[in-house]
Amino acid sequence: MNGLANKFTGNRTKRICIVDDDEMLSMMLEDHLAKNPSYFIETFPTGEDFLKILDEEETPDVIILDFNLDSIQPEAMNGLEVLKQIKSYDRTIKVIMYSSQEQYGKALQTISTGAVEYIIKDDGAFQKIEKILRALS
Repeated sequence: MNGLANKFTGNRTKRICIVDDDEMLSMMLEDHLAKNPSYFIETFPTGEDFLKILDEEETPDVIILDFNLDSIQPEAMNGLEVLKQIKSYDRTIKVIMYSSQEQYGKALQTISTGAVEYIIKDDGAFQKIEKILRALS
């Protein structure tokens, strides 16, 4: 369910925003996390789309943010730029970086900018994200 198409329902209490330009991967992650009835999940294809709603709505509890966000819009901000914007808005928002970039430097850069974790997109990534979300509760 993209963007605001989904509404808060029942006991869904933790708002999680997925920012990833890979629509299929976003949907798969959303479906995986939606098994937990206490999660309210929204997806955004670009950092710019996400940042538009940041001060218009309730602050998300956790943001899962891709590093490379330029497949839809080549000039789109990358995840590090979006992370900096998020942290300038509210340093307490928890951000999990989620990327195919296996470079130590990129991981270190995002952690030092305020991400709580840097997860590589691999076969165990969804389970790692789920474990981190439980730990952040």
